[in-house]
Amino acid sequence: MTAKKSPVPSDIEIAQGAELKPIDQIITELGIPLERAELYGKRKAKIDWRLASPQGRAKYINVTAISPTPLGEGKTTTTVGLVQGLGCLGRKAVAALRQPSMGPTFGIKGGAAGGGYSQVVPMEDFNLHLTGDIHAVAAAHNLCAAAVDARIYHESRWSAAYLEKIGLRRLNVDPYAVSIGRVLDMNDRALRGVLTGLGGKGDGPLRQTRFDIAVASEVMAILALARDLSDLRARLGRMIVASDNQGRPLSAGDFGAAGAMTVLLKDALNPNLLQTLEGQSAFVHTGPFANIAHGNSSIVADLIAAQYAEYLVTESGFGSDMGMEKFFNIKCRSSGMAPDAVVLVATVRALKSHGGGPSVIPGKALPAAYREENLELLRAGLANLRAHIGIIRRFGIPAIVAINAFPADTQAEWDLIREESLAAGAQDAAVTRHWELGGEGAAELAHAVERVVEQAGKDPAARSAGFRPLYPSEAPLNQKIEIIAREIYGAEGVDYAEGVRERLDTLEDQGHGSLPVCMAKTQYSLSHDPRLKGAPKGWRLPVRDVRLAAGAGFVYPLCGDITTMPGLPSRPAFMDVDIDAEGNIKGLF
Repeated sequence: MTAKKSPVPSDIEIAQGAELKPIDQIITELGIPLERAELYGKRKAKIDWRLASPQGRAKYINVTAISPTPLGEGKTTTTVGLVQGLGCLGRKAVAALRQPSMGPTFGIKGGAAGGGYSQVVPMEDFNLHLTGDIHAVAAAHNLCAAAVDARIYHESRWSAAYLEKIGLRRLNVDPYAVSIGRVLDMNDRALRGVLTGLGGKGDGPLRQTRFDIAVASEVMAILALARDLSDLRARLGRMIVASDNQGRPLSAGDFGAAGAMTVLLKDALNPNLLQTLEGQSAFVHTGPFANIAHGNSSIVADLIAAQYAEYLVTESGFGSDMGMEKFFNIKCRSSGMAPDAVVLVATVRALKSHGGGPSVIPGKALPAAYREENLELLRAGLANLRAHIGIIRRFGIPAIVAINAFPADTQAEWDLIREESLAAGAQDAAVTRHWELGGEGAAELAHAVERVVEQAGKDPAARSAGFRPLYPSEAPLNQKIEIIAREIYGAEGVDYAEGVRERLDTLEDQGHGSLPVCMAKTQYSLSHDPRLKGAPKGWRLPVRDVRLAAGAGFVYPLCGDITTMPGLPSRPAFMDVDIDAEGNIKGLF
């Protein structure tokens, strides 16, 4: 373990001071043949996607959280800490994480490599370009967007006969029904709505479109859910990107772009391999947000890691109502895998916020309510914890609550959370100090996970019950939306904006009714409204739009004011990031 320092160093100082194993040693210790890896220097590698197999036998642990504050509650840190804690128990554990977008890295939240003494390293590479996968996603997406505009332009100039002569079928693209925009990996609110084609006659067509953040692209979702190269190619070809003048959908395959898009993504399909501060393997692959996409790392990484580990610990984005629900209903349906247990991360800070505590604002000091013991405020916020435990139990998977310790917490507060967790149906609850102590500080949590998983394996009733999907595939789309709204979010019902029900009916008629739904909503509340804390009652979920991701294989309703292109705050995190003359980065967290 890396030696502890005083005063407490920053995350990047801890990461830069760590003694990393050579990445080829990590690969060998994991058991993967070196010839199946491509080294990117001494600190990271890509692993051949062809190693993916459904034959893996690792215990599969999903890490999720209660509804977070804007500061995050340490879910990634807990994932890494649990892997390190299992390592302290002599278990061969592997982490599977998403690659962070540079949007939050330079915006509010910072990076996503974990923190303190439970990080994935090198954290600078992890939080920035890594091996370029997100750039490949953006290039593939924008190639398709350019192909659509090019076809509109050329079809306006040439006859059907000429197009046929050069090997093209006239698509009759409706320029007002193009559903694909452009993407880039940065928060830029000014690009949410743009005009393209300004200039001369040869620069058209002139039309209104949008930019999304790259990790919200359907291409990213496809990369995360594809099982192999053929599946990737087929899914890209099915992406619906426009409609013709008769309202018929047009795919990336219709525009002849799917093959070239796959070529751009052929290396990105190989998962990235890094390591924890204590030398365990960490797969880092794909990066969709859980509030606007499915929020989970790749199926390929899981199918590889599960063959070489005793425990595979994977993280879902945001709370159990967000990334975990999509993990079960979207990712597990595609992968055929189901977890043995779910770890639910909770903090005193977030629960006090749900109890009516003052606003938690990034960049500002925490109010006194979060720095002093306040059992009544904490007790009032426990409704959120109970709701998330109930969500996990709805899927038939055992829950372990990880109480992520902060310096201002008290033993009485931890005891109250543990008592409430067990009363609400969690199988166990443990205080974890991995941020401060690494794997040693997560040993209690690791013991709890091991006990719960082993007990579930011995219990015939538990094995026969097992994982239960939330809804059947054959249920109508509106019914799937309403089941999630009622049973996961606690809404009384759903209100559809004008035209949304008709759009759902059209998707059913087009043969997409069997797809799961990927709800896009705020992460800060179980509801659509970030101001509604705890476990709100007496509200209805507004669905203002619905979009199809035919290649990824889901329909995604947009709820409330959620946007697919975040904006920068008034004082972004990038203002603290710099580099010295020796190349040492500072301010990254």
